[in-house]
Amino acid sequence: MKLYTYPGAPNPRRVHIYLVEKRIEIPFVRVDIIKRENRTPEFLERVNAMGGLPVLELDDGSHIAESIAICRYLEALHPEPPLFGQSAKEQGVIEMWLRRIELNLMVPVGLVWIHGSPLTKAVMKEQIPVVADQNRRVVARYFEFLDAQLASRVFIAGDSFSMADIVALCTLDFAANLNALRHAPEQQHLARWYERVSSRPSAALG
Repeated sequence: MKLYTYPGAPNPRRVHIYLVEKRIEIPFVRVDIIKRENRTPEFLERVNAMGGLPVLELDDGSHIAESIAICRYLEALHPEPPLFGQSAKEQGVIEMWLRRIELNLMVPVGLVWIHGSPLTKAVMKEQIPVVADQNRRVVARYFEFLDAQLASRVFIAGDSFSMADIVALCTLDFAANLNALRHAPEQQHLARWYERVSSRPSAALG
C-alpha cells in the first residue's frame, strides 16, 4: 500500500493523524496540490478521477479515495485501538458526529475558503463575497453549538477519543489557520476540548 497525499492539507491530515493514533506505517507519495499535480491527466486517469487527496493505493493496484473511507478500510484491517467505536451505539454516535462535522462545519468553512480567501481567488472564475460572509456566520453559530455539546462530554462523540475528534480538529485548524475563523475564548468547553486534542502527539505529527 501507499498513500498519495499532501501533508498539511485538511483532508490528508485526517488520515495522517489516524495513522499515528493507530501506529500504522504506510509509505507516502507527495502530490503537490499547489502545482496542481493532482489534476494532471495521468493522476486523474490512474489514481483518482475526482482529483482529490488523499488516495490509498492497495497492493492490487486499486484505489480508495476520501479520507473517511480510507480510515474505515484501515480500521477493518487494524481494529485496535478502535477509533470508529466498538458497540453498535458507539459506532452510530461516531457516525452521527462525523456527518454533523462534515456537513455543518467543514462545508461552510470550505465555502469561506472558496469565496473569501485571496489564496483561491486565482483559481476561481468568480468569488461571491456574500457567500463567504454568510458562511462565516454559520461557522460562528456552529462553534456555539459545539461548545454547548462539549459541556457534558470529554470528546466530540463521548468519553473516548475517536475519528470524530480527528475530523473536528482538522476542520477547526483549517478554519483558523487558512480562513481566520477561530472559536471564541469564552467558549470554554470547546477551548478545553481543542487544547486536549491538539496536544496529542498525533496532532503534531499528523
